[in-house]
Amino acid sequence: MLHSTATPKEKRQAFRSGLASGKLQRFPGAFSPLTAMLIEEQGFDGIYISGAVLSADLGLPDIGLTTLSEVSQRGHQIARVTDLPSLIDVDTGFGEPMNAARTIRMLEDLGLAGCHIEDQVNPKRCGHLDNKAVVETGEMVRRIKAAASARRDPDFVLCARTDARAIEGLDAAIERAKAYLDAGADMIFAEAMADEREFEAFRRAIPAPLLANMTEFGKSKLLSARTLQNLGINMVIYPVTLLRLAMGAAEVGLKTLQIEGSQESILDRMQHRARLYELLGYEDYNRFDSSIFNFHI
Repeated sequence: MLHSTATPKEKRQAFRSGLASGKLQRFPGAFSPLTAMLIEEQGFDGIYISGAVLSADLGLPDIGLTTLSEVSQRGHQIARVTDLPSLIDVDTGFGEPMNAARTIRMLEDLGLAGCHIEDQVNPKRCGHLDNKAVVETGEMVRRIKAAASARRDPDFVLCARTDARAIEGLDAAIERAKAYLDAGADMIFAEAMADEREFEAFRRAIPAPLLANMTEFGKSKLLSARTLQNLGINMVIYPVTLLRLAMGAAEVGLKTLQIEGSQESILDRMQHRARLYELLGYEDYNRFDSSIFNFHI
C-alpha cells in the first residue's frame, strides 16, 4: 500500500542475485506505475523503464530530448510501487562524464536498482533505426568510469549498452563491450543483435551478464525465453510491448466510440472496475481507514 515494502538496497541485491542465478531474468517495460504493479502481479522478475516509451508518453521521438529530471522522476514513480528491481534507460547519460556521474547519484537517491548507458552520439536515435552513430570507445569508457565512480551503493547495477553492431560490426561491438567492462560496467547490453548466432558470439567472448532486447518490429529476431535461457543470456527486456498493446487497444476503442457513438460494443475488452480496484489494493486502503477512524461520538 502506497509504496513497496522492499528497500532500494534489497531490490538491488535481488537484481544482482537474479543475474547470478543462471535463470533468465524477464523485465517487461512499464509505461506507468500501474503497469509496473501488473508486471509484479503476473510473476515477472523485474521492471524495465524504457527511454523510448518515456519519450513517447511525453509526445516526443526517441532522439535524446528528455531530461535527467523527467526520466529520473518517472523512474521513481514506477520503482516506488513495486518490490521488484527496476532497470532504467538513461540514454547517453545526459551529457558529459560528470553528467553521467550525477545521473547515477540521482537514480540511487530515487530507488532505482540499475541503469544502462549507451555509446551513441548525442542526439541519439532508437537502437533499431538506421543511420546511428557511436562515439569513440575512449569517450564511452570515460562515461562508464564516471558512472561507476559515482556509485555509493555497490549493488547498484551499471549496464553498458553498445550500438556498435550495426555500424562497426559484431567483432568491434564485442571489443567495445570488453573495454566497457574494464571501465566498471557490471553487465553488457548488445543492441540490435540479428539472431542466435550473434548472441552466441557475445556469450563466448564476454565474462559478464548479458542483456537481450526483444523489441517488436526491430532488427532482432524475436527469440523465446527458453531460447535465450539456452543461449546463456542473463536478462531479457520487452521495452515497448505493453505500450504498443495499450495504444493499439486505445485506438480501436476511440474509433469505435467515434463511429458507434457508444462504448457498449467493446465493454468486454476493457479491464473491469472491480479488477482495477483489485490491482490497486483498494480494500487495503479501506481497512487502513477503518483501523484509524474507529472512534465513536
